[in-house]
Amino acid sequence: MQLDKIDLNLLRYLDSLLREQNVTHAANQLGITQPAMSNGLRRLRDLFHDPLLVRTSDGMMPTALSIQLQPRVQRILQSVDEVLHLGQNFEAESSSRVFRIMASDYAEATLIPPLMKKLQSEAPSVILDVMNPSDVSFHDVEKGKVDLVINRFDTLPQSFHQKSVWVDRFSCLLPADSDIAKNFTLDAYLAASHVWVSKTGFGVGVGIQPEEVQKLGWVDGSLADLGFKRNIRLFTRNYNVAMRSTEQLGLIATLPSLATKLMEGNKNVVVLPPPFEIPPVELKMLWSPLLQHDPGHIWLRSTIAGCARAIAENNHL
Repeated sequence: MQLDKIDLNLLRYLDSLLREQNVTHAANQLGITQPAMSNGLRRLRDLFHDPLLVRTSDGMMPTALSIQLQPRVQRILQSVDEVLHLGQNFEAESSSRVFRIMASDYAEATLIPPLMKKLQSEAPSVILDVMNPSDVSFHDVEKGKVDLVINRFDTLPQSFHQKSVWVDRFSCLLPADSDIAKNFTLDAYLAASHVWVSKTGFGVGVGIQPEEVQKLGWVDGSLADLGFKRNIRLFTRNYNVAMRSTEQLGLIATLPSLATKLMEGNKNVVVLPPPFEIPPVELKMLWSPLLQHDPGHIWLRSTIAGCARAIAENNHL
């Protein structure tokens, strides 16, 4: 097979076809017509002497050769992308680019406002489109349709790039006028009613089963290690709801400390350290290898990292 007889653009077709496993979807992703993509698939089959994708009852499935080709083709395209971006600059002050960020409620409330303030002075026309975890799937991020995912993660896809945003400890939000706030012991904590809040990873979540302590996260896992279980009366994925439930319902909210700072100045609540040890929680940002060398994306990651450092330093994280 001679290189000068190969249309290297076919590698883009192959990459898209293997990601989508659907000719029409692959064509839409690359902005070409369905007949053009069908013709590209025919040429690829001739080139590799293999069907590459085979129609089954479950849809188009990759052949054994396709499975071997996919990571190699992705590496080639990433290398070409890196070469093409060499020497290019991203002019943030004049750009009107839209960056799509999936952020947890915690990340959105604590990071996005300071970040937006920084952008208003340094990149006034740049737009952020912030989505919640249930708006975004793994494949959206993998394909580069979403620029960044900012959240806490139980597990991380090995193919994604990642960077720590900050490490936060936990604090407890209590009603200021409650007796428990005056004598906040572990026994008092266990006797009280609580609100649970969390949304890790990305994608559509599933309902909580209160008895499945191992799936409830850092706080309940730490209590379980001590042989205890808290009385959770409300499960939510919204930090604002959790914090308001302390003020309005008297429930204790155990949250990352930066989240509790959003209630500073509210005389109806008080923030106290937990009466037991909880491991700190790490906020991370993830992105697709397809965006690793994009100049605008590099600028965005650097800007977020700088903003996060300032937040961490100001709050002694």
